[in-house]
Amino acid sequence: MARLLQSAIAVFGVVALVFVLMRLSGDPTLLLVPEGATREDIALLRSQLGFDRPLWVQFVEYLGQMARLDFGQSLVQRAPVTTIVLARLPFTLWLAGASLLFAAVIGIPVGIATGIWRGTALERALMALVLVGQSMPTFWSGILLIMLFAVTLGWLPSSGADAPASVIMPAIALGALSMATFARITRTAVVEELDKDYVRVARAKGLTGQAIVGRHVLRNASIPLITVAALEIANLLAGAVVVETVFAWPGLGQLAVQAIQSRDFLIVQAVVLLGAFAHVGLNLVADILYGVVDPRIRHGRAGA
Repeated sequence: MARLLQSAIAVFGVVALVFVLMRLSGDPTLLLVPEGATREDIALLRSQLGFDRPLWVQFVEYLGQMARLDFGQSLVQRAPVTTIVLARLPFTLWLAGASLLFAAVIGIPVGIATGIWRGTALERALMALVLVGQSMPTFWSGILLIMLFAVTLGWLPSSGADAPASVIMPAIALGALSMATFARITRTAVVEELDKDYVRVARAKGLTGQAIVGRHVLRNASIPLITVAALEIANLLAGAVVVETVFAWPGLGQLAVQAIQSRDFLIVQAVVLLGAFAHVGLNLVADILYGVVDPRIRHGRAGA
């Protein structure tokens, strides 16, 4: 219950902060009136949109609309915000899912290998791969991928989401940092588990290294991976802004950039609110999964 209350307060704080900052950035009415509009025309439109009322009144009304799942109408596109966001959401979920799959499929085996074969040439080579993934800016890796696979080789489309293959390059660019995170956390967890007493006892009983790792080490090392996975999904949703812009991917990230540029406040608020709920929800899911992986962990203590 305490964790739920903290989460609700966090979401409310995010909504309030974005609401105030976006409105302090300028008057959107000036972007919506035609060129040559008079002061009377501007004042009339501002009154129709409700921007002439006190800020706290606008915020209270917005909270009431949110309670009814009504996020208002886009100031620029003149369509319900919910409809616009829901139309873009599947593309972002598709991209985030593909990126997470790439990060986990590459990062976890790399972390296991570097944890088991410490001090070998294989570890040094794999850690070099991790370092590249961790240090490469997302926009730069995206540009390099486009130059190589789209321009030079012509294997993949450079932008858009018209074909299933369109997600490959954005997923690699977005998932590279998460891949490095998965690899580092997995390596640390595996190394810690391999140094524990139960591993030495299992070896003394004659169990092979493969059996020890498969039956015991990976299960115990998976607990920190749950936390990482939950946080990385949220990070992928946030990081999609840059990748979707580079690859012209029609998701929430591109929508947010366009809305910020046009000062379409209601769309920005809806996207940020969705991101805040994603962070909160994924952390709660991680708490639940702790108990599934290790029943000794109490949910109340994990959420404290």
